[in-house]
Amino acid sequence: MGVADRRQREKEQRRNEIIDAAERLFFSRSYEDVSMEGIAREVELNKATIYLYFKNKEALFAAVVLRGVEILKARYAECMEREVPGIVRVVLMGQAYYRFAQEHPDYLRLIHFYGSERFSRENPCAAEIGKGYGTCRLILADAIKEGIEDGTIRPDLDPFLTSMYLMTSFMGILSMENKWKMVIEAEGFSYEQFASEFFRFIIPAIAPGSHNVDVRDFEPFGLSLTGPAAPEKEERRRS
Repeated sequence: MGVADRRQREKEQRRNEIIDAAERLFFSRSYEDVSMEGIAREVELNKATIYLYFKNKEALFAAVVLRGVEILKARYAECMEREVPGIVRVVLMGQAYYRFAQEHPDYLRLIHFYGSERFSRENPCAAEIGKGYGTCRLILADAIKEGIEDGTIRPDLDPFLTSMYLMTSFMGILSMENKWKMVIEAEGFSYEQFASEFFRFIIPAIAPGSHNVDVRDFEPFGLSLTGPAAPEKEERRRS
């Protein structure tokens, strides 16, 4: 390995160490409570060195967000590799988003916070973050197209619009404020149950009318549900 290659590798390693330190702080504190000085102390470097790699705190925050987006994008890509009907791909992508939220709640929190209007998007990672989320939506749209072609999704649906409906629905459910979760729990349901029921709601909406779709039919493909609504709730709705 030449000198230039070694220096480039060392530079990349130090950059990742800085992101690692920033990630630990952003995961454990609010954005406002993290400073460049604090990140420098965490990684045991002086602040001037941090600025050689990142223009400001926003750029560092975006670098951490990009890591989360890349994980989500990989989950979506894995769904497209499955040899399953289009509608199954769509449902598995919804579950992939949900599992990402369960396994990486800190990344999800940072991703949603980054979506607020407070960030200028003028940082090196902004384009990659947008591209990453755009890729997820495009993958979902491709799955919808496949479903239309194989007859498992209604042919009158537009793949772009449907992918937007589904992506924004996933994001809305997974970024739900605690006050709404409390409303759900006050009615005797868990938040996990609420998120799971989304699939029971959306599958008949996108399947052709001639298809008698039961969400349980998707379980052999890897879809896991929390179970049906609580019996006492079903009884209340019938009364």
